[in-house]
Amino acid sequence: MAQKFDHPGEQAAADPIRLLGIRETPLSVDEVFAAVGDASSGGTALFVGTVRDHDGGEDVTRLGYSSHPTAEAELRRVAEKVAADFPVRALAAVHRVGELEVGDLAVVVAVSCPHRGEAFDACRRLIDNLKHEVPIWKHQTFSDGTEEWVGA
Repeated sequence: MAQKFDHPGEQAAADPIRLLGIRETPLSVDEVFAAVGDASSGGTALFVGTVRDHDGGEDVTRLGYSSHPTAEAELRRVAEKVAADFPVRALAAVHRVGELEVGDLAVVVAVSCPHRGEAFDACRRLIDNLKHEVPIWKHQTFSDGTEEWVGA
């Protein structure tokens, strides 16, 4: 017999988007995690992207992110699509812009759903679509003095 999910907690929340932002200030995993807390959720998936000290075999010495003025609206569009495609109870996503150091948090996203599989899938879609569709660009400077724009 197929499982029947009649409980309201098994459905997507009416307004699951709890926190979105493009920020120049340091990001907080605790803030994002707290934003997606939901008593009906059995699974919460969280992704944290950090600045690494290398890329493509080269040492990274500086990194900065910049965004288009429409980035926050595009982030909302991406979040709304994920919330429409999965039974999302709560969703949060923040991305940093400005000059960052190795080890700094660049992006934090989290999704809570009734079950863990849904949460993993929704979180993966959220970060993948954010990186592909939201107009945020990374500028890297390497130890040999060369520079590269990523996502531009």
